[in-house]
Amino acid sequence: CLCRTSASLAHHLFSAGLQVQYRLEEEGNINNEMEWIPAEPILTAPMTLEGDSDNASSHKAPGIVPKVISLFKSVRPGSDLTKFQLPPTFNMPKSQLQSYGECVYSIGEDLLGRCAEGKNSLERFNAAVAWCISTTRPVAFGMAPFNPVLGETHHVSMGSLNVLLEQVSHHPPVSALHATDEGRGIELIWCHTPVPRFTGAAVEGVIQGYRQIRLLNYGENYVMGCPKLVIRFLPIPLVEWVGNVTVRCTESGLEAILTYKGQSILGFGGNRVIKGKVFDSLTKTTLYELDGHWDKVVTKKEVETGKVSSLYHARKALAGLRTPVLKDKKGLLPSESSLVWAEVSKAILNNDWDSAREAKKRIEERERKLQRERASNGISWSPRYFSLVRTKENGWECLPKKSLVHAAPIVI
Repeated sequence: CLCRTSASLAHHLFSAGLQVQYRLEEEGNINNEMEWIPAEPILTAPMTLEGDSDNASSHKAPGIVPKVISLFKSVRPGSDLTKFQLPPTFNMPKSQLQSYGECVYSIGEDLLGRCAEGKNSLERFNAAVAWCISTTRPVAFGMAPFNPVLGETHHVSMGSLNVLLEQVSHHPPVSALHATDEGRGIELIWCHTPVPRFTGAAVEGVIQGYRQIRLLNYGENYVMGCPKLVIRFLPIPLVEWVGNVTVRCTESGLEAILTYKGQSILGFGGNRVIKGKVFDSLTKTTLYELDGHWDKVVTKKEVETGKVSSLYHARKALAGLRTPVLKDKKGLLPSESSLVWAEVSKAILNNDWDSAREAKKRIEERERKLQRERASNGISWSPRYFSLVRTKENGWECLPKKSLVHAAPIVI
């Protein structure tokens, strides 16, 4: 029973809470079922390299005792653990869509601009590798964002880069991202499906799918994956990114392999270590050897000359991260993450756990009702901004329905 309980809790720590569904109508025809959505969004500071937020809207996680008490309030003897919902004491006040989005729009150094401004294919490729590393952000143990409801969206602009995310599937959970910078010819497309596996002492979360950087002015497409997230409970509780990530540009033939290394089972070994190489896939010639820590500095050593230089500096890239702000309230969709979860987030920030639990329960019950209505009426839900296609290679492919993302009501 203890193992089954641990497995259930571990799964929810990874998949980030609520397993619910959401209903969206076509643009310009939002159904009145959305009238329960709060009038004001809750926008919180992005996560820092220390795994916490750094301004007045930050959230300080409760200690282990309040969390254990909240578990006993949520679980009863004989409960069906497959339907167990993670208590709000384990949640940070933001959705997983917002966390994904922060990896793109919350950055202090213009790494995407460096990709577009590279003088040659090798410079652009190295910049793409640096950007890939920058999307790796710390995850606090025992804290998880809300699992997005079906059809939930998140829309933010950072300068000329417009970022749009949508939860395009619930079973399995699939999140899609599309971002465009028309002036600089940059397009990003993501499709993520987290697949957790309980190993007894840890949860290993494989992030299936891909991330793409398209440099339209050069006709280059950079495709990359994501490291595996490991939530370890014994003997030392910790969360770390591990595994191999490949970055590939078919047009130039350049490729990189990044290896994220974790600590040993006893807690020894390097912390947040990353090693790798950049090579020409056509000639199999290694051009650079990569070494460092993804939360500090990663260097590249030119194999031919032995010259060592900085590839990525986390303290520069992730310094001075700003909290998103609402610029155009009328432009907000009811499906916006910061609106959908506003009541729960506000209660969490106020440490009002009873209100947070009730607000989360209301979302769950409402979404189950909408799911039943769709089933009884024979309604087939489809994403609003993406076409979802099943593939043998990546599991799912998310294709944007429009070539450009328009400016967002929320800005950095």
